[in-house]
Amino acid sequence: MSTSTPAPETPDIVIGNHHNKYGGGNPLIQYLTTRFLAALDELLDGVAAEGPITRVLEVGCGEGEIADRLRARFPEATVTALDLPDAGLRQDWQGRDHQVGFLHGDAHGLPFADNTFDLVLAVEVCEHLTDPDAGLKEMARVSGRHLVLSVPREPLFRMGNFFTGRHVKDFGNTPGHLNHWGSPGFLRFVSQVGAVADIRQPLPWTALRARVDA
Repeated sequence: MSTSTPAPETPDIVIGNHHNKYGGGNPLIQYLTTRFLAALDELLDGVAAEGPITRVLEVGCGEGEIADRLRARFPEATVTALDLPDAGLRQDWQGRDHQVGFLHGDAHGLPFADNTFDLVLAVEVCEHLTDPDAGLKEMARVSGRHLVLSVPREPLFRMGNFFTGRHVKDFGNTPGHLNHWGSPGFLRFVSQVGAVADIRQPLPWTALRARVDA
């Protein structure tokens, strides 16, 4: 008897990672991901240096890898992780740290009051948003202090895909990537809602930390 594939719960939206960048076997991807995670840790060190963190939200948490890392990095904090409705993600979450509060929601309308969190983090999310300005404003609204955000650095990210034979028909654009920023453009984008305090550029990404005035 064949098992039918569940109907998509969020039609026309690419859910999760297109490639397994955290657990994949490609040595180059592993090397680049290790450098990215090190840069992310440096940004979180900057957050921690500015005072205790007790409430953390990850927007667009995917399978939950970064959420687990946030629990380890801020063991005294309450960590909430959110992504769009998807059966595959719920299955992934079952194997994650059960002290993380996983739930479904939309970055364009976060189900939290103003200034609920000390830190809001979105890793590889803004490029997927149908209305990135609205999503950014929502993340700033629910954060009383810090934003940590990252996106693919363009055009390097697409060039890397194209010249390694990935997504060639789409000129290297990863499925679901609707928005594209170089580092200066992303800095200007985030500066709409806060003061950028630190920036990292591990190839092929841009990651930064911003302070949000509550």
